[in-house]
Amino acid sequence: MAVNSDKPDQWKNDIVRSVDFYNAWFLRFAPRVYRDTRVETTKQVETALKQTANLTDIAPVVLKQNPSVLPILRMATAPPIARDRLIGLAGVSPNLVRSMELDQQIPPNMQKEKLGRELERIGKTVLRLVDKDIFPWLESAKSPTKVEVHRAATIVADRLCGTVSDPIIRNAQERRQLAAIKRWLDKRGYSQIKSGNQFKFNEIDPGAYAFRLNVLVKLRETAIQINIPIDAVVMPLQSKRGDLPLLIEAKSAGDYTNTNKRRKEEATKISQLRANYGDRVRFVLFLTAIASNFLSR
Repeated sequence: MAVNSDKPDQWKNDIVRSVDFYNAWFLRFAPRVYRDTRVETTKQVETALKQTANLTDIAPVVLKQNPSVLPILRMATAPPIARDRLIGLAGVSPNLVRSMELDQQIPPNMQKEKLGRELERIGKTVLRLVDKDIFPWLESAKSPTKVEVHRAATIVADRLCGTVSDPIIRNAQERRQLAAIKRWLDKRGYSQIKSGNQFKFNEIDPGAYAFRLNVLVKLRETAIQINIPIDAVVMPLQSKRGDLPLLIEAKSAGDYTNTNKRRKEEATKISQLRANYGDRVRFVLFLTAIASNFLSR
């Protein structure tokens, strides 16, 4: 099945339409998405300030109990510091910092004495660089007012959102794309397989679909097995036994360079899929937000 992979004369027009559609959506909805995220992030910062007694207590025991505060602490310094910069300045294990930030936990096998020393270094580094213009009570030694705490939380939240603004927007666009696919499928009698059900992608019944499904592949070079995440897996209504479902990857196309990058990324993905499941793999790169009739082909 080819939607337009065999029609390169149509690619330029498709890309132009995709970029225009995305940019129009961005202007209408991105500010609201960013604003909503900042409100939620402000609440998280206020919680972190409460857990650290408004940054007056960043002792190892506090960091051990609340590892998720670390990215917030990095944004509370002047200037804000990147994860790798904190690792270098504090002289601590990269595994410790990444585990606290990405997994929101302390590495389970880390030696107790080493953990205590490195958490203390992190706390001292943050306090040495903390932005006292944002947290004036650290110099005055006075208890901050609710207004001061909220103001500081808003500033730190804005810094946090600024570092992840592109992913925030991309995730919102992807949710919108999947919602468009869902509406199109539901209207035509398809049924969604809810997340949590255990099944293989090639065992879906005709007329069923699922979102965010992992497909297991084996890499030829190393024979290592990995999971390839697929945004949408759809088994067309007229499918026969042994048919493979349609695999759909939802991506944003905000500019022309971005579109070319996406095509290259997904070319690698489909090569891995076809190396494991044969040329019958059907894969669509979805760069807009309108489900068209390609699903019925």
